[in-house]
Amino acid sequence: MSKERIVVKIGSSSLTNEKGEIDQDKLADHVDAIAKLISCGHELVLVSSGAVAAGFKKLGYPTRPVTLKGKQAAASVGQSLLIQSYMGKFSQYGITAGQILLTRSDFTNHNRYRNAYATLSELIERGILPIINENDTVSIDELTFGDNDMLSSLVSGLIHADRLIILTDINGIYDGNPRINFNAKKYNFLEEIPEHLINAADSTGSKVGTGGMKSKLIAAKTALSLGVSIFIGTGNGVNKLTEIIDGKGDGTYISNRSSHALNTKKQWIALHSESRGKIHVDEGAMEAILYNGKSLLSAGVYKVNGTFERGDVVEVVGNKGIIGKGEVSCSSEDLNRFLFDKANQGEHFQELSLEVIHRNNWVKARKVRR
Repeated sequence: MSKERIVVKIGSSSLTNEKGEIDQDKLADHVDAIAKLISCGHELVLVSSGAVAAGFKKLGYPTRPVTLKGKQAAASVGQSLLIQSYMGKFSQYGITAGQILLTRSDFTNHNRYRNAYATLSELIERGILPIINENDTVSIDELTFGDNDMLSSLVSGLIHADRLIILTDINGIYDGNPRINFNAKKYNFLEEIPEHLINAADSTGSKVGTGGMKSKLIAAKTALSLGVSIFIGTGNGVNKLTEIIDGKGDGTYISNRSSHALNTKKQWIALHSESRGKIHVDEGAMEAILYNGKSLLSAGVYKVNGTFERGDVVEVVGNKGIIGKGEVSCSSEDLNRFLFDKANQGEHFQELSLEVIHRNNWVKARKVRR
């Protein structure tokens, strides 16, 4: 098998027992399988849930807490227990692990996003296994990833992974809930995630986790758009991950050769940046940037909304709606001045067009109406 860069995501239900405590046998099973994959020459990043599930019993909660302060307190206790267990078991294989806790703001802030990429790249290049979790201790509801399924998806894109493996307690994607519908059909392979599957999926997680199959489908759809192949399913034993890589996993494989990976900067623009305004363009400019690989010039702009500076991100609007996002090379003041002079000077207007968005700083919307 060829060398791959792989993100493995392990959910709370795959790590804990019915009481909500870390199940050492389950954890050892995952560690054994990851170590086997690393020994085959693959580069691994582990996204692991389980901090809240591991910690709430120590705080005296009978079940997983539902309040923000309860979750954060449980995560504070549980994260240390979780990482100690991982490091102890990985050390038996001579594998050094490094802990990384991320929040949504680590993705939305461009400098922190670049720093996260640099740190992960350095760890991987030096043969260190990054173990990533959301920083539940400081996260607030408005700034969370929702669950570690989406976090694993965004991480797989960030590090330009070849594959994302989401291990769960259901052996793949079905057209119904197999736990209550025994006639539900399993999908062994998908080239895309249709909306009807997402809409029909169960959004309820386990007693110790937050995600359900819906969150996994949404995460897979995001990873697929970033050029990453996905596996969603289950497995046991030291060979479970190598079997998945070999196409023999018990689950659903999702890949599409027509999906192209976005570079790190374009990922940030597309998925994480906050738009500071809108730029409306004519049909000629729309054709040029969408289909001819051109940069957006001021000659094709006829309206500007909002106030923005050079380096900010804006949405670009065509005649049928938003067609993409980009990092601007000029301010709204410069662009409005250009449009004012053009409108007032008419045929005598001779100023050269401004570069508004360079093609390397432009990302097309996923769906554009023609």
